[in-house]
Amino acid sequence: MRRLATQSLSVILDPVDAYDQIGPAFARISEQRRAYLDAIDRLVISGIPAGAGSMLDVGSGDGRRACRIAAAREIRNLVLVEPSAGMHGRNGTAKLKALRAEELHLMEGEFDVITCLWNVLGHIFPGAARIEVLRQFARLASPQGRIFVDVHHRHNARHYGALPTALRLLRDHLSWRETNGDVLVAWELGQVRCTTRGHVFTQREFLAAAQAAGLQIETRYVVDYATGACRRWSFAGHLLYVLRRTAAASAQQTS
Repeated sequence: MRRLATQSLSVILDPVDAYDQIGPAFARISEQRRAYLDAIDRLVISGIPAGAGSMLDVGSGDGRRACRIAAAREIRNLVLVEPSAGMHGRNGTAKLKALRAEELHLMEGEFDVITCLWNVLGHIFPGAARIEVLRQFARLASPQGRIFVDVHHRHNARHYGALPTALRLLRDHLSWRETNGDVLVAWELGQVRCTTRGHVFTQREFLAAAQAAGLQIETRYVVDYATGACRRWSFAGHLLYVLRRTAAASAQQTS
């Protein structure tokens, strides 16, 4: 979703404050990654279970993508979670909750579809908070519900380049730390640069977080960040996961 900056910048905004700033330019920023975003949306739409009637989108931005996905599957009960007032758009009949993902414990209900797209999970710190957000997804998902999360893959050599990726692989192998994936994220808004923190993931890291949250991976897609093409090898794209609650988590929900 966002361009990654490696240099140290003087002002690093909270993610919500950053999105308040980029709100007016968000449509233009999205257009630069249209091929990728449309590909992810198509995969999500194709993976939604038949008969799904409710959807929760976490980190909705201006809400356009979630509204399109829900409309494609005739889902009428759509709830958008977006804490940035600068991002709130025209969302039709969708319900809007001005909550951070870290505040999902305040929500009740059950959803057949939960989406968290364009590396929204990468704006949540620390790693324990990301696991808790995934745990809340498990809690809020219906028994047959599906959860769709796409994340930036830090070993995506096609996007980041062979040498930077090789160095990341070496660092992860020799000195694994959760913070290895922490990056700065920057947008150019005219003469102003807006910067916040982000996190880019490894497959192993995401799998461990999902398991800790009571989720199992049903399907994984590798999607080229430039073209939206599905790739065979993980080093050639970012990662879209389709998840559902584990049997143990489902039993815990009903006990």
